[in-house]
Amino acid sequence: MLAGTSLGLAACGGAETEAPAATDDAAGLEIANARMVLPAVAGNPAAIYFDLKNSGERGVAVRKAEVAGAGKTEVHGTMEWDGKMEMSETGPQAVQPGETLKFEPGGLHVMVFDLSPDLVAGSETAMTLTVAGGKAATFNVPIQEAGDDR
Repeated sequence: MLAGTSLGLAACGGAETEAPAATDDAAGLEIANARMVLPAVAGNPAAIYFDLKNSGERGVAVRKAEVAGAGKTEVHGTMEWDGKMEMSETGPQAVQPGETLKFEPGGLHVMVFDLSPDLVAGSETAMTLTVAGGKAATFNVPIQEAGDDR
């Protein structure tokens, strides 16, 4: 599942900022500490980190993430393979009721490709997480520079 192309980990790091509650929470999800970290080099992908809590009564599996102003997004995981760190797109991420799944530097995170020039540090964007069954939750995510605390 985590085999595949090795990508640079420059976008994968993290400081914590409290994110607003979901604007459309059909899935029973909450996020905290959300932030999009812009790439140090223009044209490279950004990364989004956050803590995802399932406040619902049933387990869910996050199937995809979409980010306003991005051409493409992927949920990535990081693992050690043959003595080096590699990351690759993952499958659905299960979150049981009451559990919190951390999307953090060096672990799970959302890679954001083909960024709009409107995505600038100090602003925010919307990220929608869709779970198996089609329910979705949309969250505001603050945007920060690559050199800021992650």
